[in-house]
Amino acid sequence: MQSSFPKSLLPFSLIPKHQHQALCKIVCCANNSSSSSSSCPSSSASSSDNKHGFKLLGHSIGDIKSKLNDFDGSSVQDALNIWVSKTTNFWNEVASPLVKNVHDKNHTMGNAYELSDVEEFFMTEQTIDSRTPGGDLSLAAIVSIEQFSRMNGLTGKKMHRIFKALVPAHVSNDARNLVEYCCFRFLSRDSSDIHPSLKEPAFQRLIFVTMLAWEHPYTNEKESRGTIWRESFISGSFFYLDYFYYEKRKLVGEEAFVRIAPAISGLADWPTVHSVFKALSGGQKSISFQVWSKYIAELLNVYEGRKSYNVPEISQISGERILCLGSSRKRPVLKWENNIAWPGNITLTDKALYYEAIGLKGKVDVIRMDLTRLGSWVEKTRVGPFGSDLFDSAISVTSGPEVKPWVLEFVDLGGEMRRDVWHAFIKEVICLYQFIRDFGPGDGDQSVRHIYGAQKGYQRATTYAINGIARLQALQFTKKLLDEPTKLVPFSYLQNAPYGDIVCQTLAVNCWGGQLVTRFKETEFDDDVYDIDGGVYFRRWMRHPSWNSSASIAFWKNTLMKQALVLSKNLVVADKTLVEKAAIMCRHKYAEVEKTQATIDAAMIEGIPSNIDLFKELVLPLTVIAKNFGKLKRWEEPHLTASFLAFVYALIYRNLLSYVFPVTLMVLATSMLVLKGLKEQGRLGRTFGKVTIHDQPPSNTIEKIIAVKEAMRDLEKYMQNINVSLLKIRTIILAGQPQITTEVAMVLLFGSTILLTVPFKYVLSFLILDLFTQELKFRKEMVVKLLSFLKARWDTVPAAPVSVLPFNSTNTDAKIVKKETNDAQKLERMRYN
Repeated sequence: MQSSFPKSLLPFSLIPKHQHQALCKIVCCANNSSSSSSSCPSSSASSSDNKHGFKLLGHSIGDIKSKLNDFDGSSVQDALNIWVSKTTNFWNEVASPLVKNVHDKNHTMGNAYELSDVEEFFMTEQTIDSRTPGGDLSLAAIVSIEQFSRMNGLTGKKMHRIFKALVPAHVSNDARNLVEYCCFRFLSRDSSDIHPSLKEPAFQRLIFVTMLAWEHPYTNEKESRGTIWRESFISGSFFYLDYFYYEKRKLVGEEAFVRIAPAISGLADWPTVHSVFKALSGGQKSISFQVWSKYIAELLNVYEGRKSYNVPEISQISGERILCLGSSRKRPVLKWENNIAWPGNITLTDKALYYEAIGLKGKVDVIRMDLTRLGSWVEKTRVGPFGSDLFDSAISVTSGPEVKPWVLEFVDLGGEMRRDVWHAFIKEVICLYQFIRDFGPGDGDQSVRHIYGAQKGYQRATTYAINGIARLQALQFTKKLLDEPTKLVPFSYLQNAPYGDIVCQTLAVNCWGGQLVTRFKETEFDDDVYDIDGGVYFRRWMRHPSWNSSASIAFWKNTLMKQALVLSKNLVVADKTLVEKAAIMCRHKYAEVEKTQATIDAAMIEGIPSNIDLFKELVLPLTVIAKNFGKLKRWEEPHLTASFLAFVYALIYRNLLSYVFPVTLMVLATSMLVLKGLKEQGRLGRTFGKVTIHDQPPSNTIEKIIAVKEAMRDLEKYMQNINVSLLKIRTIILAGQPQITTEVAMVLLFGSTILLTVPFKYVLSFLILDLFTQELKFRKEMVVKLLSFLKARWDTVPAAPVSVLPFNSTNTDAKIVKKETNDAQKLERMRYN
């Protein structure tokens, strides 16, 4: 395998013929090694100067010549010889072919950013000016720009000059964009499924440094003027500069990882990159170089392992790519059928699932489950002896309603995630072909011949799924998984994610879109969509209903890029690709859904007493209003009651009742907006709006059973009272008691006559006066007698008779069968959809 670093970099002159700004050398000196004393002479002068283990070597050529006469020639010669020797050894290591086995996890520089007792070098000739309009470039940015520039066959200064000629000034002045340009330009030269340079440890370190450079492209003012660039004159020819940049910023954050990692083929993709980072970081805000290198090593192991897969027993597997095998003595796979579990081996390819049972006399015939067919589905299930659901470690998979499902149990003695991971594997293959059916050209569509590369769209889509499964395997081997592994594979995640259809549309344009290679009718271009590189995706391929949604139309209307530099459809400098934009919107929508679901889950309080307390807390504002209104009725504060009545009568007799409801809505809306503004200002506190209740006192099982029984008794009594009232009303309306029906009808006729003859404002005034004088002494006795009379008459109203028919098993069975049939039809339609 040839190194991706250009051979022109191997010869390195000590002093360049043309003037450069400086010679930079980053040295990680071993604190306890003997060699550090020779390579870092200043360490004996001050222990504090070497506490971070990193030093930078640099000085202008003129100053070197002016001070050579002040020092002993032999010491200078020795220092230069050591420097040249170590620099040559470093470049030989970087530029030489990769001879180490990818399975070897003990790389020479694997812990360069974690261990302080390993001596490493990063030597390069700095050609780019460190001072930019945005500030002084950080050392990580200088290293990344210079190294990728040389890998592109240029210097950092020339790359910067080219970049300034391609983009506006405000874009080129941003060092982060320059880092992206140098990195993405090199990555755009390769279009393989997995970038070949990932096998080289030096490239892995360089990508990690690039992510650090993207996250911190500048040194802040305190660092640039303070402790980072402290000078210490050594050996009469060079300056050693204390440098602890990587010691402080050796962790890569999520934003930098999400921006750089998906640009490298096979390492990550836009829909799931946030989930991959979350898995690698373990829920933290950053990842270390050790985690980064281990993830890449396991990923390479997965790809190398696939090359060695060989299943001669399966003859049907020719033409299919083996993705993973499920066969192990310690982790068997059991196939359940007729309450009998039989061990066997399973093989997952990019088109099917194969099962090979292990018989008493050896292996038996292999059976195949096609995963490409319409109606294929997989779900988690429980299995157990005698039809029980004792073990929650199985999946049920089938290729259609007419095919009997396979029930496979994945026994994992070391954990609980094996079943979930295999469920994600199989579901990803099924969702891949669902994506192809929904968003790809139809079978036999000849229009793909008019688009350059469209015939490889099927292969590109398959690569997305295969790489996603490989990443999930690598995370499984590193034991860094999420609770739901389907979030780590793209098509399974997008199937149920909000805004997932829009991301699938951008993936379809990425897979099948391209430049026109033949002349086509103008009418064919109506409503076509275009990728950022000018590739076209035909309207005739947009069969999925999501293309006609308002979200889709709005997204494709805002896909123009005015300031960005497009290197390819997957690499854009100073902006985002279409897939990245859609994935960001999907992530935001998904975060909103998760937040909403979290509030709903928090509101689902278990226990009847707790729910009663929560209900009381929620209706507390209404309770307070009812209590205050009762005080007004009882004239506990006469001046407030009199003021309230004066206000109400003013509204009535000034004909302002029609304005009460609109004004109430305006006041409510204004209050909501004021609260919103105060909350945005942080003046209401973080606990504002939270509902707080007290937990119930601890109780044993018997007390809980008694409490539930009492609550059910109270509920039953309440329901009985409601039913009796409804039956009495039914008796009155249906003339079950003619005398009472006549009395109620006469009262209703009298009330309607009053409402027709007397203006409503007078009727309302009378009702309000009656309401606010019921509690006064001169009327209280009269009101009590009236209520007692009405209660007595209500008690005399008989309830309507209720008849209870005997249980009819025939009708019940027929209804159950009908309900099960309807449920089965609904489930089948859901699977097809």
